[in-house]
Amino acid sequence: MRSLALALVTASLCAQPRFEVTFDSKARVAPADGRLIVVVSKQLEGEPRFQVTWGLGTQQIFGTDVDGWKPGEVATVDAAAAGDPLRSLRDLPPGEYNIQAALNVYETFHRRDGHVVKLHMDQGEGQRWNRSPGNLLSKPRRVAITADSVVSIELTEAIPPIEPPKDTKFLRSVSIESKLLSRFWGRPMRLGAIVLVPEGFDENPERRYPVAFWQDHFSAEFSMFRETPPSAESKGGGRRWAALQYRFYQDWISGELPKMLLVITQHATPYYDDSYGVNSANMGPYGDALTQELYPEIERRFRAIGQPWARVLFGGSTGGWMSLAQQIFYPDYFGGAWGFCPDPVDFHAFQTIDVYRDSNAYFDEGPFARLPKLLGRQANDRVLATMESFSRQEAALGSRARSGGQLDAFHAVFGPAASDGYPARLWDPETGAIDAAVAKYWRQHYDLAALLARDWRRLGPKLVAKLHVTMGTKDTFYLDAAARRMERFLESTKFPDKGPYYGGQFVFGNNEPHCYLGDIPSGVPILTYYLPIFAEHMASLAPPGADVKSWRP
Repeated sequence: MRSLALALVTASLCAQPRFEVTFDSKARVAPADGRLIVVVSKQLEGEPRFQVTWGLGTQQIFGTDVDGWKPGEVATVDAAAAGDPLRSLRDLPPGEYNIQAALNVYETFHRRDGHVVKLHMDQGEGQRWNRSPGNLLSKPRRVAITADSVVSIELTEAIPPIEPPKDTKFLRSVSIESKLLSRFWGRPMRLGAIVLVPEGFDENPERRYPVAFWQDHFSAEFSMFRETPPSAESKGGGRRWAALQYRFYQDWISGELPKMLLVITQHATPYYDDSYGVNSANMGPYGDALTQELYPEIERRFRAIGQPWARVLFGGSTGGWMSLAQQIFYPDYFGGAWGFCPDPVDFHAFQTIDVYRDSNAYFDEGPFARLPKLLGRQANDRVLATMESFSRQEAALGSRARSGGQLDAFHAVFGPAASDGYPARLWDPETGAIDAAVAKYWRQHYDLAALLARDWRRLGPKLVAKLHVTMGTKDTFYLDAAARRMERFLESTKFPDKGPYYGGQFVFGNNEPHCYLGDIPSGVPILTYYLPIFAEHMASLAPPGADVKSWRP
Protein backbone atom coordinates (compact mmCIF):
# COMPACT_ATOMS: atom_id res chain seq x y z
CA MET A 1 0.00 0.00 0.00
CA ARG A 2 2.85 2.35 0.87
CA SER A 3 4.51 1.55 -2.47
CA LEU A 4 1.29 2.34 -4.32
CA ALA A 5 0.97 5.70 -2.53
CA LEU A 6 4.59 6.54 -3.34
CA ALA A 7 4.01 5.61 -6.98
CA LEU A 8 0.94 7.85 -7.15
CA VAL A 9 2.85 10.79 -5.64
CA THR A 10 5.74 10.23 -8.04
CA ALA A 11 3.38 10.07 -11.01
CA SER A 12 1.69 13.28 -9.86
CA LEU A 13 5.03 15.07 -9.60
CA CYS A 14 6.08 13.83 -13.03
CA ALA A 15 2.80 14.77 -14.71
CA GLN A 16 3.10 17.94 -16.72
CA PRO A 17 1.44 19.44 -19.76
CA ARG A 18 3.37 19.78 -22.98
CA PHE A 19 2.87 21.18 -26.45
CA GLU A 20 3.73 19.18 -29.55
CA VAL A 21 4.23 21.62 -32.40
CA THR A 22 4.60 21.01 -36.13
CA PHE A 23 4.59 23.29 -39.14
CA ASP A 24 2.91 22.80 -42.49
CA SER A 25 5.01 22.62 -45.65
CA LYS A 26 2.53 25.07 -47.19
CA ALA A 27 3.72 27.66 -44.67
CA ARG A 28 7.42 26.89 -45.22
CA VAL A 29 9.14 24.26 -47.34
CA ALA A 30 12.71 24.48 -46.05
CA PRO A 31 13.87 23.36 -42.58
CA ALA A 32 13.95 26.20 -40.06
CA ASP A 33 16.13 27.45 -37.22
CA GLY A 34 14.62 29.81 -34.70
CA ARG A 35 12.84 30.42 -31.44
CA LEU A 36 9.58 28.52 -30.99
CA ILE A 37 7.23 30.53 -28.78
CA VAL A 38 3.93 29.32 -27.32
CA VAL A 39 1.63 31.95 -25.82
CA VAL A 40 -0.93 30.81 -23.25
CA SER A 41 -3.54 33.49 -22.64
CA LYS A 42 -6.40 33.95 -20.21
CA GLN A 43 -7.94 36.36 -22.72
CA LEU A 44 -10.12 33.95 -24.63
CA GLU A 45 -10.62 36.30 -27.57
CA GLY A 46 -8.09 37.74 -29.98
CA GLU A 47 -4.59 36.61 -30.92
CA PRO A 48 -2.35 35.76 -27.96
CA ARG A 49 0.76 36.87 -29.88
CA PHE A 50 -0.45 40.45 -29.47
CA GLN A 51 -1.20 40.00 -25.75
CA VAL A 52 2.41 39.67 -24.61
CA THR A 53 3.35 42.94 -22.93
CA TRP A 54 5.42 43.53 -19.81
CA GLY A 55 4.42 43.93 -16.21
CA LEU A 56 1.20 42.62 -14.70
CA GLY A 57 -0.81 42.72 -17.92
CA THR A 58 1.20 40.19 -19.87
CA GLN A 59 0.05 36.72 -20.81
CA GLN A 60 2.18 33.58 -20.36
CA ILE A 61 4.94 32.64 -22.81
CA PHE A 62 7.15 29.57 -23.19
CA GLY A 63 10.10 29.46 -25.55
CA THR A 64 12.67 26.98 -26.84
CA ASP A 65 15.24 26.92 -29.66
CA VAL A 66 14.82 24.72 -32.73
CA ASP A 67 17.52 23.88 -35.27
CA GLY A 68 16.94 22.26 -38.64
CA TRP A 69 13.26 21.80 -37.83
CA LYS A 70 11.52 20.13 -40.77
CA PRO A 71 7.89 20.35 -41.94
CA GLY A 72 5.77 17.75 -40.15
CA GLU A 73 8.43 17.09 -37.52
CA VAL A 74 7.32 17.45 -33.89
CA ALA A 75 9.05 20.04 -31.70
CA THR A 76 8.16 19.65 -28.03
CA VAL A 77 7.66 22.55 -25.64
CA ASP A 78 7.63 21.12 -22.13
CA ALA A 79 8.84 21.85 -18.61
CA ALA A 80 12.38 22.41 -19.90
CA ALA A 81 11.28 25.43 -21.96
CA ALA A 82 11.97 28.88 -20.55
CA GLY A 83 8.80 30.53 -19.25
CA ASP A 84 7.56 33.91 -18.12
CA PRO A 85 5.89 34.99 -15.88
CA LEU A 86 5.56 31.35 -14.77
CA ARG A 87 8.99 29.78 -14.94
CA SER A 88 7.85 26.33 -16.09
CA LEU A 89 4.92 24.56 -17.70
CA ARG A 90 4.74 22.56 -14.47
CA ASP A 91 3.44 25.72 -12.81
CA LEU A 92 0.58 26.32 -15.26
CA PRO A 93 -2.75 25.87 -13.44
CA PRO A 94 -5.33 23.64 -15.15
CA GLY A 95 -7.95 25.65 -16.99
CA GLU A 96 -9.23 26.93 -20.30
CA TYR A 97 -6.80 29.05 -22.28
CA ASN A 98 -6.41 30.73 -25.65
CA ILE A 99 -3.17 29.42 -27.16
CA GLN A 100 -1.07 30.38 -30.16
CA ALA A 101 2.41 29.39 -31.31
CA ALA A 102 4.92 31.30 -33.42
CA LEU A 103 8.34 30.60 -34.84
CA ASN A 104 10.76 33.53 -34.92
CA VAL A 105 12.90 32.38 -37.84
CA TYR A 106 16.69 32.70 -37.64
CA GLU A 107 19.19 33.20 -40.42
CA THR A 108 22.80 31.98 -40.24
CA PHE A 109 25.38 34.78 -40.46
CA HIS A 110 29.05 34.15 -41.23
CA ARG A 111 30.53 37.27 -39.72
CA ARG A 112 33.79 38.87 -40.70
CA ASP A 113 35.19 38.25 -37.20
CA GLY A 114 34.98 34.50 -37.85
CA HIS A 115 31.91 33.84 -35.72
CA VAL A 116 28.91 31.98 -37.11
CA VAL A 117 25.68 33.06 -35.40
CA LYS A 118 21.97 32.42 -35.89
CA LEU A 119 19.80 35.51 -35.53
CA HIS A 120 16.50 36.90 -36.73
CA MET A 121 16.98 39.20 -39.70
CA ASP A 122 14.63 42.15 -39.56
CA GLN A 123 12.11 42.12 -42.40
CA GLY A 124 11.02 45.75 -42.26
CA GLU A 125 8.96 45.40 -39.08
CA GLY A 126 11.50 46.54 -36.47
CA GLN A 127 12.50 43.22 -34.84
CA ARG A 128 9.02 42.26 -33.67
CA TRP A 129 8.69 38.49 -33.50
CA ASN A 130 4.89 38.64 -33.56
CA ARG A 131 4.75 40.70 -36.78
CA SER A 132 7.89 39.82 -38.76
CA PRO A 133 7.28 38.66 -42.35
CA GLY A 134 8.27 35.02 -42.86
CA ASN A 135 7.69 34.04 -39.25
CA LEU A 136 5.31 31.12 -38.84
CA LEU A 137 2.04 31.19 -36.90
CA SER A 138 -0.70 28.89 -35.70
CA LYS A 139 -4.34 29.88 -35.55
CA PRO A 140 -5.37 30.86 -32.02
CA ARG A 141 -7.69 28.39 -30.35
CA ARG A 142 -9.22 27.64 -26.97
CA VAL A 143 -7.87 24.60 -25.17
CA ALA A 144 -8.65 23.00 -21.82
CA ILE A 145 -5.27 22.21 -20.24
CA THR A 146 -4.89 19.72 -17.39
CA ALA A 147 -1.85 18.56 -15.44
CA ASP A 148 -0.94 15.98 -18.08
CA SER A 149 -2.34 17.48 -21.30
CA VAL A 150 -0.56 16.90 -24.58
CA VAL A 151 -1.65 19.76 -26.84
CA SER A 152 -0.96 19.53 -30.57
CA ILE A 153 -0.36 22.79 -32.44
CA GLU A 154 0.31 23.26 -36.14
CA LEU A 155 1.89 26.40 -37.62
CA THR A 156 -0.10 26.83 -40.81
CA GLU A 157 0.79 30.27 -42.13
CA ALA A 158 3.69 32.63 -42.66
CA ILE A 159 3.33 36.34 -41.94
CA PRO A 160 3.17 38.10 -45.35
CA PRO A 161 5.69 40.71 -46.54
CA ILE A 162 5.23 44.36 -45.66
CA GLU A 163 4.30 46.66 -48.52
CA PRO A 164 7.03 49.28 -49.06
CA PRO A 165 5.86 52.86 -48.45
CA LYS A 166 4.95 55.04 -51.41
CA ASP A 167 6.55 58.43 -51.81
CA THR A 168 4.35 61.51 -51.56
CA LYS A 169 4.92 65.18 -52.24
CA PHE A 170 6.51 65.60 -48.82
CA LEU A 171 7.62 62.13 -47.69
CA ARG A 172 10.37 60.26 -49.51
CA SER A 173 11.90 56.86 -48.73
CA VAL A 174 15.60 56.06 -48.97
CA SER A 175 17.22 52.62 -48.93
CA ILE A 176 20.88 51.85 -49.60
CA GLU A 177 23.11 48.83 -49.29
CA SER A 178 25.85 49.42 -46.74
CA LYS A 179 29.25 48.13 -47.78
CA LEU A 180 30.56 48.46 -44.22
CA LEU A 181 27.74 46.44 -42.67
CA SER A 182 27.59 43.90 -45.47
CA ARG A 183 31.30 43.20 -44.98
CA PHE A 184 30.82 42.73 -41.22
CA TRP A 185 27.74 40.48 -41.45
CA GLY A 186 28.79 38.47 -44.50
CA ARG A 187 25.58 39.19 -46.43
CA PRO A 188 23.93 42.28 -47.97
CA MET A 189 22.74 44.72 -45.29
CA ARG A 190 20.65 47.81 -45.91
CA LEU A 191 20.06 51.14 -44.23
CA GLY A 192 17.01 53.29 -44.77
CA ALA A 193 15.36 56.56 -43.93
CA ILE A 194 12.17 58.56 -44.32
CA VAL A 195 12.81 62.14 -45.39
CA LEU A 196 10.29 64.94 -44.93
CA VAL A 197 11.03 67.65 -47.48
CA PRO A 198 9.84 71.25 -47.18
CA GLU A 199 7.18 73.02 -49.21
CA GLY A 200 8.66 74.09 -52.55
CA PHE A 201 11.40 71.45 -52.54
CA ASP A 202 10.74 70.20 -56.07
CA GLU A 203 9.93 73.65 -57.47
CA ASN A 204 13.23 75.20 -56.28
CA PRO A 205 16.05 72.84 -57.31
CA GLU A 206 18.75 75.39 -56.52
CA ARG A 207 17.91 75.62 -52.82
CA ARG A 208 19.91 73.80 -50.16
CA TYR A 209 18.72 72.88 -46.69
CA PRO A 210 19.96 72.05 -43.18
CA VAL A 211 19.11 68.65 -41.74
CA ALA A 212 17.59 67.50 -38.45
CA PHE A 213 18.15 63.78 -37.88
CA TRP A 214 15.34 62.33 -35.77
CA GLN A 215 16.68 59.32 -33.87
CA ASP A 216 14.13 56.80 -32.66
CA HIS A 217 13.16 53.17 -32.60
CA PHE A 218 12.45 51.67 -36.01
CA SER A 219 9.52 53.33 -37.73
CA ALA A 220 8.06 52.59 -41.14
CA GLU A 221 6.33 55.97 -41.25
CA PHE A 222 6.79 59.59 -40.27
CA SER A 223 4.48 59.40 -37.29
CA MET A 224 4.15 63.14 -36.59
CA PHE A 225 2.95 64.08 -40.08
CA ARG A 226 -0.65 63.72 -41.31
CA GLU A 227 -1.99 65.43 -44.42
CA THR A 228 -5.69 64.90 -43.63
CA PRO A 229 -7.70 66.11 -40.63
CA PRO A 230 -8.92 63.60 -38.02
CA SER A 231 -12.12 61.84 -38.95
CA ALA A 232 -15.31 62.63 -37.09
CA GLU A 233 -15.30 59.05 -35.78
CA SER A 234 -11.94 59.46 -34.04
CA LYS A 235 -12.20 59.70 -30.27
CA GLY A 236 -10.06 60.21 -27.19
CA GLY A 237 -6.29 59.94 -27.35
CA GLY A 238 -6.36 58.77 -30.96
CA ARG A 239 -8.15 61.92 -32.07
CA ARG A 240 -5.81 64.15 -30.03
CA TRP A 241 -2.76 62.51 -31.61
CA ALA A 242 -4.24 62.78 -35.10
CA ALA A 243 -4.99 66.45 -34.45
CA LEU A 244 -1.35 67.08 -33.49
CA GLN A 245 -0.16 65.28 -36.61
CA TYR A 246 -2.44 67.37 -38.81
CA ARG A 247 -1.51 70.56 -36.99
CA PHE A 248 2.15 69.92 -37.76
CA TYR A 249 1.35 69.35 -41.44
CA GLN A 250 -0.44 72.70 -41.51
CA ASP A 251 2.49 74.38 -39.77
CA TRP A 252 4.95 72.70 -42.16
CA ILE A 253 3.29 74.11 -45.28
CA SER A 254 2.48 77.51 -43.76
CA GLY A 255 5.88 79.06 -44.41
CA GLU A 256 6.21 79.97 -40.75
CA LEU A 257 8.64 77.15 -39.90
CA PRO A 258 12.24 76.82 -41.05
CA LYS A 259 12.62 74.95 -44.34
CA MET A 260 14.65 71.93 -43.33
CA LEU A 261 15.05 68.27 -44.14
CA LEU A 262 13.69 66.06 -41.36
CA VAL A 263 15.14 62.56 -41.47
CA ILE A 264 14.01 59.46 -39.58
CA THR A 265 16.73 56.85 -39.89
CA GLN A 266 15.95 53.14 -40.19
CA HIS A 267 18.71 50.82 -39.01
CA ALA A 268 17.15 47.75 -37.45
CA THR A 269 19.79 45.11 -36.71
CA PRO A 270 19.71 41.32 -36.23
CA TYR A 271 19.50 42.03 -32.48
CA TYR A 272 17.18 45.02 -32.08
CA ASP A 273 14.99 47.53 -33.86
CA ASP A 274 17.85 50.03 -34.01
CA SER A 275 21.63 49.97 -33.68
CA TYR A 276 22.01 52.76 -31.10
CA GLY A 277 23.95 54.55 -33.85
CA VAL A 278 27.42 53.46 -32.75
CA ASN A 279 30.02 50.88 -33.75
CA SER A 280 29.90 47.76 -31.59
CA ALA A 281 31.44 44.30 -31.43
CA ASN A 282 28.11 42.49 -31.85
CA MET A 283 26.13 44.85 -34.08
CA GLY A 284 28.95 45.98 -36.36
CA PRO A 285 30.04 49.43 -37.57
CA TYR A 286 26.65 51.15 -37.58
CA GLY A 287 28.02 54.49 -36.43
CA ASP A 288 30.43 54.62 -39.35
CA ALA A 289 27.83 53.25 -41.77
CA LEU A 290 25.38 56.00 -40.84
CA THR A 291 27.85 58.88 -40.93
CA GLN A 292 29.90 57.68 -43.91
CA GLU A 293 27.22 56.07 -46.08
CA LEU A 294 23.58 56.82 -45.26
CA TYR A 295 23.72 60.45 -44.10
CA PRO A 296 25.98 61.60 -46.97
CA GLU A 297 23.73 59.86 -49.50
CA ILE A 298 20.64 61.57 -48.04
CA GLU A 299 22.37 64.93 -48.15
CA ARG A 300 23.42 64.33 -51.76
CA ARG A 301 19.95 63.28 -52.95
CA PHE A 302 18.06 66.00 -51.12
CA ARG A 303 20.41 68.95 -51.60
CA ALA A 304 21.48 69.46 -48.02
CA ILE A 305 23.94 72.18 -47.07
CA GLY A 306 26.24 69.35 -46.02
CA GLN A 307 28.21 71.16 -43.30
CA PRO A 308 28.48 70.24 -39.58
CA TRP A 309 26.81 73.46 -38.44
CA ALA A 310 23.77 72.54 -40.57
CA ARG A 311 23.22 69.11 -38.99
CA VAL A 312 21.51 68.47 -35.67
CA LEU A 313 20.29 65.33 -33.93
CA PHE A 314 17.28 64.86 -31.68
CA GLY A 315 15.28 62.01 -30.21
CA GLY A 316 13.75 60.55 -27.08
CA SER A 317 14.57 57.55 -24.89
CA THR A 318 16.71 55.24 -27.04
CA GLY A 319 16.75 58.05 -29.60
CA GLY A 320 17.84 60.45 -26.87
CA TRP A 321 20.87 58.30 -26.02
CA MET A 322 21.62 57.82 -29.71
CA SER A 323 21.50 61.56 -30.41
CA LEU A 324 23.95 62.33 -27.60
CA ALA A 325 26.18 59.36 -28.46
CA GLN A 326 26.49 60.23 -32.13
CA GLN A 327 27.33 63.82 -31.22
CA ILE A 328 30.00 62.61 -28.78
CA PHE A 329 31.44 59.86 -31.00
CA TYR A 330 31.38 62.07 -34.11
CA PRO A 331 31.87 65.55 -32.62
CA ASP A 332 33.08 67.14 -35.85
CA TYR A 333 30.22 65.80 -37.97
CA PHE A 334 27.20 67.28 -36.12
CA GLY A 335 26.36 70.73 -34.86
CA GLY A 336 24.22 69.84 -31.86
CA ALA A 337 22.18 67.13 -30.16
CA TRP A 338 18.94 67.27 -28.18
CA GLY A 339 18.52 64.15 -26.07
CA PHE A 340 15.07 63.82 -24.52
CA CYS A 341 14.79 61.33 -21.62
CA PRO A 342 17.88 59.45 -22.86
CA ASP A 343 18.64 55.85 -21.93
CA PRO A 344 21.32 55.63 -19.21
CA VAL A 345 24.13 58.09 -19.95
CA ASP A 346 26.08 57.16 -16.80
CA PHE A 347 26.30 53.50 -15.88
CA HIS A 348 26.65 54.25 -12.18
CA ALA A 349 22.90 54.80 -12.55
CA PHE A 350 21.93 52.21 -15.14
CA GLN A 351 18.28 52.57 -14.21
CA THR A 352 18.46 51.13 -10.66
CA ILE A 353 21.78 49.28 -11.16
CA ASP A 354 25.22 50.63 -10.33
CA VAL A 355 27.06 48.62 -12.95
CA TYR A 356 30.42 49.12 -11.25
CA ARG A 357 29.59 48.61 -7.58
CA ASP A 358 26.66 46.19 -7.57
CA SER A 359 27.25 42.46 -7.75
CA ASN A 360 23.70 41.63 -8.86
CA ALA A 361 21.38 43.23 -11.42
CA TYR A 362 18.19 41.83 -9.89
CA PHE A 363 18.56 42.48 -6.15
CA ASP A 364 20.11 44.76 -3.59
CA GLU A 365 21.50 42.38 -1.01
CA GLY A 366 22.42 42.75 2.65
CA PRO A 367 23.67 40.23 5.21
CA PHE A 368 20.25 38.55 5.21
CA ALA A 369 17.77 40.77 3.38
CA ARG A 370 17.32 40.98 -0.37
CA LEU A 371 15.22 43.62 -2.16
CA PRO A 372 14.31 43.62 -5.87
CA LYS A 373 15.68 46.27 -8.21
CA LEU A 374 12.89 48.05 -10.06
CA LEU A 375 12.85 48.73 -13.79
CA GLY A 376 9.79 50.95 -14.09
CA ARG A 377 7.28 52.90 -12.01
CA GLN A 378 3.88 54.40 -12.59
CA ALA A 379 3.04 58.00 -11.81
CA ASN A 380 1.73 56.89 -8.40
CA ASP A 381 5.00 54.99 -7.76
CA ARG A 382 3.44 51.56 -8.15
CA VAL A 383 5.82 49.09 -9.74
CA LEU A 384 5.61 48.53 -13.50
CA ALA A 385 8.29 45.84 -13.68
CA THR A 386 11.44 44.64 -11.94
CA MET A 387 14.80 44.11 -13.60
CA GLU A 388 14.39 40.39 -13.03
CA SER A 389 10.88 40.10 -14.49
CA PHE A 390 11.79 42.10 -17.59
CA SER A 391 14.99 40.14 -18.14
CA ARG A 392 13.28 36.78 -17.66
CA GLN A 393 10.65 37.62 -20.24
CA GLU A 394 13.38 38.36 -22.74
CA ALA A 395 15.11 35.07 -21.85
CA ALA A 396 11.88 33.25 -22.69
CA LEU A 397 11.60 35.06 -26.03
CA GLY A 398 15.18 34.32 -27.04
CA SER A 399 18.34 32.73 -25.69
CA ARG A 400 21.80 34.30 -26.12
CA ALA A 401 20.42 37.86 -26.13
CA ARG A 402 18.22 37.10 -29.16
CA SER A 403 14.87 38.27 -27.80
CA GLY A 404 14.87 41.51 -29.78
CA GLY A 405 14.11 43.24 -26.47
CA GLN A 406 15.49 46.31 -24.73
CA LEU A 407 17.78 44.70 -22.14
CA ASP A 408 19.21 42.27 -24.67
CA ALA A 409 19.87 45.26 -26.91
CA PHE A 410 21.99 46.78 -24.14
CA HIS A 411 24.02 43.57 -23.89
CA ALA A 412 24.46 43.45 -27.67
CA VAL A 413 25.40 47.13 -28.13
CA PHE A 414 27.51 47.77 -25.04
CA GLY A 415 29.14 44.39 -24.50
CA PRO A 416 31.96 42.47 -26.19
CA ALA A 417 31.34 39.28 -28.14
CA ALA A 418 31.62 36.08 -26.11
CA SER A 419 33.58 33.04 -27.30
CA ASP A 420 30.47 31.67 -29.06
CA GLY A 421 30.02 34.90 -31.05
CA TYR A 422 26.92 36.06 -29.19
CA PRO A 423 26.97 39.03 -26.77
CA ALA A 424 28.85 38.63 -23.50
CA ARG A 425 26.12 39.54 -21.04
CA LEU A 426 26.63 42.03 -18.26
CA TRP A 427 24.52 39.88 -15.98
CA ASP A 428 23.53 36.24 -15.89
CA PRO A 429 19.91 35.95 -17.07
CA GLU A 430 19.17 33.25 -14.48
CA THR A 431 20.82 34.66 -11.34
CA GLY A 432 21.38 38.34 -12.15
CA ALA A 433 25.07 38.07 -11.18
CA ILE A 434 27.10 40.90 -12.76
CA ASP A 435 30.29 40.14 -14.67
CA ALA A 436 32.87 42.73 -13.57
CA ALA A 437 34.96 42.26 -16.72
CA VAL A 438 31.99 43.07 -18.93
CA ALA A 439 31.17 46.06 -16.71
CA LYS A 440 34.69 47.38 -17.30
CA TYR A 441 34.21 47.00 -21.06
CA TRP A 442 30.92 48.93 -20.88
CA ARG A 443 32.66 51.77 -19.04
CA GLN A 444 35.56 51.98 -21.45
CA HIS A 445 33.40 52.06 -24.56
CA TYR A 446 29.83 53.30 -23.99
CA ASP A 447 29.39 55.07 -20.63
CA LEU A 448 28.85 58.54 -22.10
CA ALA A 449 29.54 60.43 -18.87
CA ALA A 450 32.72 58.42 -18.29
CA LEU A 451 33.88 59.03 -21.87
CA LEU A 452 33.28 62.77 -21.52
CA ALA A 453 35.21 62.90 -18.24
CA ARG A 454 38.09 60.83 -19.61
CA ASP A 455 38.43 62.69 -22.91
CA TRP A 456 37.14 66.18 -22.16
CA ARG A 457 40.41 67.88 -23.06
CA ARG A 458 40.06 66.46 -26.57
CA LEU A 459 36.25 66.46 -26.89
CA GLY A 460 35.37 69.62 -25.01
CA PRO A 461 36.42 72.18 -27.65
CA LYS A 462 34.38 70.25 -30.23
CA LEU A 463 31.23 69.96 -28.09
CA VAL A 464 30.79 73.49 -26.77
CA ALA A 465 27.07 74.44 -26.92
CA LYS A 466 26.17 71.13 -28.59
CA LEU A 467 24.76 68.95 -25.77
CA HIS A 468 21.15 69.51 -24.64
CA VAL A 469 19.27 67.14 -22.33
CA THR A 470 15.62 67.26 -21.24
CA MET A 471 14.41 64.88 -18.53
CA GLY A 472 11.59 64.46 -16.03
CA THR A 473 12.66 64.20 -12.40
CA LYS A 474 10.34 61.22 -12.01
CA ASP A 475 11.29 59.36 -15.15
CA THR A 476 9.25 56.18 -15.52
CA PHE A 477 12.40 54.09 -16.01
CA TYR A 478 14.61 55.84 -13.44
CA LEU A 479 16.71 57.51 -16.13
CA ASP A 480 16.88 60.88 -14.36
CA ALA A 481 19.65 59.83 -11.97
CA ALA A 482 22.08 59.14 -14.81
CA ALA A 483 21.24 62.48 -16.46
CA ARG A 484 21.94 64.25 -13.15
CA ARG A 485 25.35 62.62 -12.97
CA MET A 486 26.23 63.70 -16.50
CA GLU A 487 25.03 67.21 -15.72
CA ARG A 488 27.28 67.38 -12.65
CA PHE A 489 30.35 66.57 -14.70
CA LEU A 490 29.50 68.95 -17.53
CA GLU A 491 28.77 71.79 -15.12
CA SER A 492 32.16 71.14 -13.51
CA THR A 493 33.80 72.19 -16.78
CA LYS A 494 33.26 75.77 -15.64
CA PHE A 495 36.48 75.37 -13.67
CA PRO A 496 39.57 76.31 -15.71
CA ASP A 497 41.43 73.08 -14.96
CA LYS A 498 38.66 71.05 -16.63
CA GLY A 499 38.90 72.63 -20.07
CA PRO A 500 36.23 74.61 -21.95
CA TYR A 501 32.82 75.03 -20.38
CA TYR A 502 30.36 72.79 -22.20
CA GLY A 503 27.84 75.61 -22.70
CA GLY A 504 24.88 73.32 -23.31
CA GLN A 505 21.70 72.84 -21.34
CA PHE A 506 19.93 70.43 -18.99
CA VAL A 507 16.21 70.94 -18.41
CA PHE A 508 14.46 68.91 -15.70
CA GLY A 509 10.67 68.82 -15.46
CA ASN A 510 9.56 68.56 -11.84
CA ASN A 511 7.79 65.21 -11.23
CA GLU A 512 7.48 64.65 -14.98
CA PRO A 513 7.62 61.06 -16.31
CA HIS A 514 9.18 59.47 -19.38
CA CYS A 515 9.37 61.10 -21.94
CA TYR A 516 9.22 64.72 -20.80
CA LEU A 517 9.84 66.99 -23.79
CA GLY A 518 9.91 70.39 -22.14
CA ASP A 519 7.25 72.99 -21.43
CA ILE A 520 5.57 72.81 -24.80
CA PRO A 521 2.24 74.67 -24.89
CA SER A 522 -0.82 72.45 -25.09
CA GLY A 523 -1.83 71.61 -28.64
CA VAL A 524 1.54 72.56 -30.14
CA PRO A 525 3.36 69.69 -31.91
CA ILE A 526 6.86 68.97 -30.66
CA LEU A 527 8.37 69.68 -34.08
CA THR A 528 6.56 73.00 -34.39
CA TYR A 529 8.08 73.94 -31.05
CA TYR A 530 11.64 72.72 -31.58
CA LEU A 531 12.40 73.37 -35.25
CA PRO A 532 12.80 77.14 -34.71
CA ILE A 533 15.12 76.36 -31.79
CA PHE A 534 17.21 74.07 -33.97
CA ALA A 535 17.29 76.69 -36.73
CA GLU A 536 18.52 79.47 -34.44
CA HIS A 537 21.15 77.17 -32.99
CA MET A 538 22.45 76.22 -36.45
CA ALA A 539 22.49 79.83 -37.58
CA SER A 540 24.56 80.75 -34.51
CA LEU A 541 27.21 78.18 -35.51
CA ALA A 542 27.30 79.09 -39.20
CA PRO A 543 30.62 80.47 -40.48
CA PRO A 544 30.78 83.96 -42.01
CA GLY A 545 29.23 84.04 -45.47
CA ALA A 546 27.08 80.93 -44.97
CA ASP A 547 23.48 81.07 -46.16
CA VAL A 548 21.33 81.37 -43.04
CA LYS A 549 18.46 83.27 -44.65
CA SER A 550 16.95 81.32 -47.56
CA TRP A 551 15.71 78.48 -45.32
CA ARG A 552 14.55 80.59 -42.36
CA PRO A 553 11.10 82.23 -42.27
